[in-house]
Amino acid sequence: MSQHTRQGTTPQTIPPGGAPAPERTGAPDGRRLGLTLGMLVLPMYVALGAPSVALPAIGRALAVPFGATAWILAAWSLTSALAMPVAGRLLVRWSPFQVLVAGVVALAAGSVLAGAGPALSVVIVGRLIGGAGAGATVIAVFAAATALPGRQRIRALGIIAAASATASGCGTLLGGAVTAWLGWRAVLAIPALALPLLLAALPSRRALTRSGSGSGSGSGSGERNGSTGRLDIVGAAVLSVLAGSLITLLQAHSVGLPAPVTLVVAAAGALAAVGLWWRVRSTPDGFVPRRVIASRGFLAAGLIGGTVFAGYYGVLFRAPSLIEQATGGGPLEAGVLLVPAAACSVLAGRLVGTLTDRFTGWQVSAGLAALTVVGVLVVALFTGPIPIVLGMALTVCGFAGAQAVLVGLAPDLVAADDRDTAQSLLNFMNALGGGIGPAAVAGLSGIVPVPVALAALAALPLAGLVLSLTRRPTAGRRPAPDAMRGSPR
Repeated sequence: MSQHTRQGTTPQTIPPGGAPAPERTGAPDGRRLGLTLGMLVLPMYVALGAPSVALPAIGRALAVPFGATAWILAAWSLTSALAMPVAGRLLVRWSPFQVLVAGVVALAAGSVLAGAGPALSVVIVGRLIGGAGAGATVIAVFAAATALPGRQRIRALGIIAAASATASGCGTLLGGAVTAWLGWRAVLAIPALALPLLLAALPSRRALTRSGSGSGSGSGSGERNGSTGRLDIVGAAVLSVLAGSLITLLQAHSVGLPAPVTLVVAAAGALAAVGLWWRVRSTPDGFVPRRVIASRGFLAAGLIGGTVFAGYYGVLFRAPSLIEQATGGGPLEAGVLLVPAAACSVLAGRLVGTLTDRFTGWQVSAGLAALTVVGVLVVALFTGPIPIVLGMALTVCGFAGAQAVLVGLAPDLVAADDRDTAQSLLNFMNALGGGIGPAAVAGLSGIVPVPVALAALAALPLAGLVLSLTRRPTAGRRPAPDAMRGSPR
């Protein structure tokens, strides 16, 4: 029986005031593991911002309309989000290190294919594969980090969040430089650098393996999560169709999707929503376990994270072009100006541990959502590079902090045996929000002026702020695994 299984019989509670639980003796060092895992996520988050400045060059080189190149961004976000729950289910049988290796290999292979693609369709296929690998890698990284106790968990998550926000914020700078010096194909191949970086994780392999919920044994947690850990294909399919339909509909206008096709996508999304509702009710241990999403505070945490991510990535999508218009410069100049905003992620990652010592995670998440709302509105209402960089910095802080706080809350919202499943579903909701933000701004920008589109985007993190203030669960109220076994709540 694995270490996790032995510990999984006792529920973890949130100590009064939101302070982290006491640390276990001999636990891996959170700072060292956080640095290792943070380095691994760098290429993946660069892949979110870097291609945006290369899209005009891609459209010209492949002789396709600029609107069609939006799928290069959407494909990555979509499969990245969808791969997260799948990877969470794989953690029933595999250790985080095994999922990490599989994810990095898919990430590298897809990125190389996208960079070498002779046609847009091949490029998109490569981005789909790479995005799926990125999603699996992110889940493995966070599974290892959230397995740490108390303060070590927050420390590792803060470092990872700072690394991811810095990489995504600097993506435009790197993308502009690489496009100017090496061409757009090199930009799409950047995530393949995660493969050699995987070697840096080898010294931490023992900690990554020990952190696994299944640890390869297939006992305990494997029985808890669906008896044998079998993947619920129907549940995965309806969730995939629902997420894909939502992203497609939001971008339908910007990519010129014909009206009949749009109607078909809308109908598919509606049917998928009904199918997901039915599947959750009829299959308690399915791809989306009812007991997990029914846990007090889980859906609230996911929705808050998704709205904050939507605000950040929506601003990240438009900020480079707005700076170019304001300064008359190119993508490289815009990337340089955005570097100070990206650097704020380091500050946010370091402060989040201190804040959670004094406030509950829900109070901190409310503050981070408020920062995101203000940041989006600053970019929407003011012109000039300085306000844009300031607004971007505020959304960076919201993104980096929310990623650490909300993912860190996941183990305390559900039974210990459901930790990996909950963490993967929470990351799915966050990543889906990251895809919704740019899609919503792109779609609205073709109908209303860009400032209006950004102001409308601010409604999403505002909803997250309201939710964090009004739907906070009572600390420590979580049933023990034995109490939740059998019929869902």
